[in-house]
Amino acid sequence: MGRVILHADLDSFYASVEQRDDPRLRGRPVIVGAGVVLAASYEAKAYGVRSAMGGRQAARLCPDALVVPPRFSAYVEASKRVFEIFDDTTPLAEGISIDEAFLDVGGLRRLVGEPEDIAVTLRRRVREEVGLPISVGIARTKYLAKVASAVSKPDGLLAVPPDDEAAFLHPLPIERLWGVGAITAAKLHADGVRTIGELAGREEVELAAAVGKAASRHLWALANLMDPRPVEVGRRRRSIGSQCAMGRPGKPKSREELDGLLAGLVDRVARRLRAGERIGQTFTLRLRFDDFGRATRSATLRHSTATTATWLETGRRLLADSWPLIEERGCTLLGITISGLVDGRSRQLELPLFPDVVHENGLDAALDRVRDRFGSRSVTRAALVGRHIGLEMPTLPDPGPTPRLR
Repeated sequence: MGRVILHADLDSFYASVEQRDDPRLRGRPVIVGAGVVLAASYEAKAYGVRSAMGGRQAARLCPDALVVPPRFSAYVEASKRVFEIFDDTTPLAEGISIDEAFLDVGGLRRLVGEPEDIAVTLRRRVREEVGLPISVGIARTKYLAKVASAVSKPDGLLAVPPDDEAAFLHPLPIERLWGVGAITAAKLHADGVRTIGELAGREEVELAAAVGKAASRHLWALANLMDPRPVEVGRRRRSIGSQCAMGRPGKPKSREELDGLLAGLVDRVARRLRAGERIGQTFTLRLRFDDFGRATRSATLRHSTATTATWLETGRRLLADSWPLIEERGCTLLGITISGLVDGRSRQLELPLFPDVVHENGLDAALDRVRDRFGSRSVTRAALVGRHIGLEMPTLPDPGPTPRLR
C-alpha cells in the first residue's frame, strides 16, 4: 500500500496549555509572553495576533487579550506526555519540535487499522490523556502531511489521498511551500508566481533567476510532489539554545544588564549540554533591535566543550563586538545557540593540564548537582536576582540541511 505519514501538530501549544490549566482563560483571547508574543490562542489570532509579534502591537490588535507569563516546565511536561503517545502509536516517530512530529503508519494497517482510524485514536488520546487539541494531516509524503495538518487547524484531521495530491496542493498560495518566507514570496510574486500550481508549471531554470539555483530545485520538487524523505528516528539534536525578551522597544539596556542576561542563558544551555553528555563547538549570539531588525554573530572554538566559563567568555566577546550596534539601535531580545553538538563520551578532550580548567569543571559539576537536587533557581548569579530568563528553544532533533528532493 506504500508509505503513509501523519504530521501531528499541537494547536497553539503554549496558549492551549495555559487554557487547559486555568479555566478562566478558556474561550478567551490569550497571549503568552509580554515583551514579545510567544504564543497566542486562536481567539487572539482572530484579531491578527501572531507569534514573535511585539507585545505593544499585539495589545493594539487585541486590547481585551489576557497576557500570561510563560511556564516552560509545564510545556515541557505536556510535550513529554504527548510524545509518549506518539511513541506508543508507532515506533517510527520523528520529533521536529516540542509540539509536532511525523509518524510513519504505513506498516500498521494489518495490526491496527487504516491511517485515518489511527489518527482519530491519536487525537482522542491526546485530548483525553493530556487535555490538549491536536491537528493531524495524513499523506504520502512528509511535506504534504505537514500542509494537510496546517489546513485542518484548529483541532482538525485531513487526509490527502494519493490521487488527489495535485488537486489539493496546487491551488494553495506559494507561502504554503516549505522554505518560502516573506522575502522569497515577494520575489516569486514579482515573477508572476502566486500559487503552488503556477510554480509547478515553471521550469527550474526560470525559477533560479528569481530565487537562486538551490532554492529553485527544492521548491520545484515540492510543488511537483517530489519528497522522498523518510521518517527518521533516533537522531539527536545538533544545536541547543535559549533566548530572553527584554520588554518594550525604546527602553535602553545597560551593558551590565545584557551581560547578566547572557550569563544566565549560558548557565542554562551549558547545563543542558552536560546533562545530555553533549559538547559543542560553535556559539551564536542572536539580537533583535528596537526596530525589529535582527543580527547574529558567531564564533567557532578549536575544540568542542560543555564548560560554562568557556562559552561565557565566547559570548561576552561577541556581545562586546556587537555593543556599538546595540547602542545605536537598542535591543529587545538576546538569544544564544550552541551548535555542532557531538556525543561528549566519544570525543577525546584536551587533558586538563591547568588548575583553572580543573576548577571550572569541578564547579560546573557541583552547581549541576545542586540544581538537580534543589531546582534550577536554587543557585543563580547575583546579576539575575529577581529576574526571569525567558524562552528556552526546544529544537529537538535537528533536521540538518534541506535534502535534495530529486
